[in-house]
Amino acid sequence: MKNFLTQLRSKYVVVGILVVIVVFTIGFYSGKTVSDSNRLSDEVSNMNGSVKADFAPFWKAWQVLDEKYVSTNSTSTEKVSNQDRVWGAIEGMTKSLGDPYTTFFPPVQAKSFADEIAGNFEGVGMEIGIRDSILTVVAPLKGTPAYRAGIKTGDKILKINSTITNGLSTDEAIKMIRGKKGTEVTLLLAREGVKDPFEVKVVRDVIDIPTIDTEIKGDVFVIRLYNFSAISPNLFRDALRKFIESGKYKMVLDLRGNPGGYLDAAIDMASWFLPAGKVVVKEDFRNAQDAQVYRSKGYNIFNDKLKLVVLIDGGSASASEILAGALHENGVGTLVGTQSFGKGSVQELVNITPDTSLKVTIAKWLTPNGISISHGGLTPDVVVKLDDKEFAKGNDTQMNKALELLKD
Repeated sequence: MKNFLTQLRSKYVVVGILVVIVVFTIGFYSGKTVSDSNRLSDEVSNMNGSVKADFAPFWKAWQVLDEKYVSTNSTSTEKVSNQDRVWGAIEGMTKSLGDPYTTFFPPVQAKSFADEIAGNFEGVGMEIGIRDSILTVVAPLKGTPAYRAGIKTGDKILKINSTITNGLSTDEAIKMIRGKKGTEVTLLLAREGVKDPFEVKVVRDVIDIPTIDTEIKGDVFVIRLYNFSAISPNLFRDALRKFIESGKYKMVLDLRGNPGGYLDAAIDMASWFLPAGKVVVKEDFRNAQDAQVYRSKGYNIFNDKLKLVVLIDGGSASASEILAGALHENGVGTLVGTQSFGKGSVQELVNITPDTSLKVTIAKWLTPNGISISHGGLTPDVVVKLDDKEFAKGNDTQMNKALELLKD
């Protein structure tokens, strides 16, 4: 470890593009476009044999709607266009896959999504996902309106204002929860251990996403990492420098409530602990020949004296699970806490037309040992539930167990 500072200067590379919104690890690429509904009709007919699907019911339903449908909405004077019906059909097709992360964006929603990934983000400050077909809080971000309102990892979101969330995709739910600073959103939540659902009102704000904290507890250095943004690797490097300068060799890496972010950030961080060439994560595509293996860059500044515990919980997702899985399966760190969220998929954003897009799941993340992160997440070596009552008193049962293991 004595050459740590030199290696930091020579080997570190800043990666990624800063995004103000916290996102799960997503690849954005460009895709092909389709034309209008008339062209679509011809193309469906031409490919009927190749896709082995009977489109006759679709066109019969289209014709029945054309001939018989009467609107019962007296407040609306706008007629639904044929093109809007095509967008609706595509939305229904994507929902039939049962994947909450595969979503079609019609023109208005496509523009909103583009604004969000560009960093124009006001909202409540929490990551959400689908677990057991229910919209679930992955993690509220520290210091945000959601965090201050008492929303917790694992809370089930049953309603957003007056809208029942059953059947909503994550992107649809996110659109409803986000909004202008100073406006209010009401969430109906269900929480394990609480008998009845309850409402929480949250006032939206500009979200300033926290990244990292450090602390010394006795002879243990603690790094708390809250997300994997573009600046996270740089801040993590600085935290490691403080660890080395402290003269300690015991570390707790706290990834609880960390919903993930950039893949490159997770690989860079893992590289400080792993020799060059060691597998950090595998990317499993539909076609086996497209599979990717991401390996350590080999910074590997620590010797066998290092003792590391990694804390995870149900709010640890995506890049958090990639980093924790790599350190664990390469024999570097012991996992403590509760089961991680299990968000181990990759999405690609494909342009369908110039003003519509499709976010589609294209691959799964596998740990170095080939375990799919999406299938239940990571299981800790030592399972410890967080006692909320004790935590409110300042007694962190999961952290206490990590410190206890490091003493041994």
